[in-house]
Amino acid sequence: MTVVVAGSSGLIGTALVEALRADGHDVVRLVRREARADDEVTWNPSLGGSGATPALRATVSGAHAVVNLAGAGVGEHRWDDRYRAQILDSRVASTTCLATAIAECEQPPRVFVSGSAGGYYGDTGPSAVDETAPRGATFLATVAAAWEKAAGPARERGVRVVHPRTAVVADPDGGAFGRWLPILRAGIGGRLGSGRQWWSLISLRDEVAALRHLMDDERLDGPVNLAAPEQVTVADLTSRLGSALHRPTLAFVPGVALRAVLGEFAEELLIDQRLEPRRLLDTGFEFADPTVDDIVRDLLAG
Repeated sequence: MTVVVAGSSGLIGTALVEALRADGHDVVRLVRREARADDEVTWNPSLGGSGATPALRATVSGAHAVVNLAGAGVGEHRWDDRYRAQILDSRVASTTCLATAIAECEQPPRVFVSGSAGGYYGDTGPSAVDETAPRGATFLATVAAAWEKAAGPARERGVRVVHPRTAVVADPDGGAFGRWLPILRAGIGGRLGSGRQWWSLISLRDEVAALRHLMDDERLDGPVNLAAPEQVTVADLTSRLGSALHRPTLAFVPGVALRAVLGEFAEELLIDQRLEPRRLLDTGFEFADPTVDDIVRDLLAG
């Protein structure tokens, strides 16, 4: 089958493309620069709906799936007003561009996996939430809601649209853990804030497998939480990582310091984000790393 992937150069996109190709599937990568290979197609997602060019419509036409993982990195810069706008606009525009191309193409794909985030729920409190929970009040909750809404043209064309509300992806080579692990390995790291806040995690291999499950299982549409079944407090996670690394974790970064360095993004690290993968489990998805200990082992083996 043919899968069209936007955002294929990021942590998740790179792993997804590799896994699909390893199983013999054809992958077309949408790139912003000039295409350099037969499997690349240039697009301009910043144009929104007007970026749905004839070339892009032809690319998505007849594909089994279109997967959109494009968007400005959430944790790559300090959040100020300008970068907050970039986070929102890059996701809404790219999704609108692809959804419009899907709606206008000759033979729509069977499924549009259109990115979202576990941040949709805002501060979940100490209880885990499933996909029926309401939208939160944080900036990322606003982003996720607008991101999902932008897929409307594809849904109106009758295409199955699935929104992976992804938890923190645990991988040593990128994302939050790509920055945190080296500090812990050096023995100078510790918990973030009070450590009492809950985090949901998912290993990179489970993230990729779950995205493929969303592509293939026609029972799934709308939001799906991509998170391991077991959640953990930051203090407990820090302790487990320190024990596995044989390093002390006595230090901690107070919330005020996080806010000074990261801006409003610090709030996303200090609130409870506790997701229950109800729809994945109900459709028979099997996690390779269902527990926090499994995720830690996979993380440190990488």
